Amino acid sequence: MKLVAITILFFLVFSVSAQINKEEVFAVQFSGVVVTQNDDTGEAIPLPYTNIYIKGTRRGTVSGLDGFFSIVAIRGDTIKFTYVGYKPIEYVIPDTLNSHFYSVYQIMSQDDVLLPETVIYPWPRKQYFKQELLALDITDKLKMQADENLAEKVIKKMIREVPYDGKEATNYELNKIANDAVYTGQIKPMRIFDVMAWRRFIKAWKRGDFKRKKKKK
Repeated sequence: MKLVAITILFFLVFSVSAQINKEEVFAVQFSGVVVTQNDDTGEAIPLPYTNIYIKGTRRGTVSGLDGFFSIVAIRGDTIKFTYVGYKPIEYVIPDTLNSHFYSVYQIMSQDDVLLPETVIYPWPRKQYFKQELLALDITDKLKMQADENLAEKVIKKMIREVPYDGKEATNYELNKIANDAVYTGQIKPMRIFDVMAWRRFIKAWKRGDFKRKKKKK
């Protein structure tokens, strides 16, 4: 009789423990878009490369170029949004949530602690710069040279041949990291049916981007 009572008690404790653990690990696909407000137009614009992580853990992600993010969290977790020059924001996933999917539209505001941009001129006053600019003698030869340098054909050639500078290379790497982070733990979508990708490929083929360049002797 005692053995039966102990067995029943064991199964009751195990059942309650399993139910508590099940409630504690209620997984949620937390996703959304991070935006900020344009100071001039007041329009909401995406905020790429925003750091998004679960407070108290080492799990996180970053928003893509369109501000989109997605991360697996647990009901009741605190999600923190940080970006250089913006006020950090914490968002708590409701612990009463019954759905495994939850999305937000997160707006971030700029931090007022940052100093405004400083522009340094080689003249003591801004009006002196205007006077010097109007006094410049621009000859026809300089105009012709400027027109040649700004020709569409020349600019396209420079775009293809001139290597990336530091800022462009950094943006390229950050974009690559952001795209990789979006699909972490998932299979990347196949772009074989992407019409825009095929359009860019055909244009590049017509331009001869895939032709081997002849080595200069």
